[in-house]
Amino acid sequence: QVHLVESGGGLVQAGGSLRLSCAASGNIFSINAMGWYRQAPGKQRELVAAITSGDSTNYADSVKGRFSISRDNAKITVYLQMNSLKSEDTAIYYCNFRGTIQRGYVEVWGQGTQVTISS
Repeated sequence: QVHLVESGGGLVQAGGSLRLSCAASGNIFSINAMGWYRQAPGKQRELVAAITSGDSTNYADSVKGRFSISRDNAKITVYLQMNSLKSEDTAIYYCNFRGTIQRGYVEVWGQGTQVTISS
């Protein structure tokens, strides 16, 4: 199984920055992609940013130019640097893992970390 540990959420003023981290552990054979999704109250969960094993990245239009996703292969950790935060970035942020373990392909979600932006 894959275990995800998220950290870095919190409360910050508009215009500020936060960095989220998500560390994966377990008997991982390969990683297809890791990323971050978010869900605001009353809204559907949406992709924020993702990075593939080939370092291709994908961002939601709403965060392009403000957020940056990166990864540390040795630590099996993905980071989301969030700058110029806005009140509309307030949400629970979920780490997402897609890859292969012994029993095959899996998709795993973290438990979520709250990000709150005060105006």
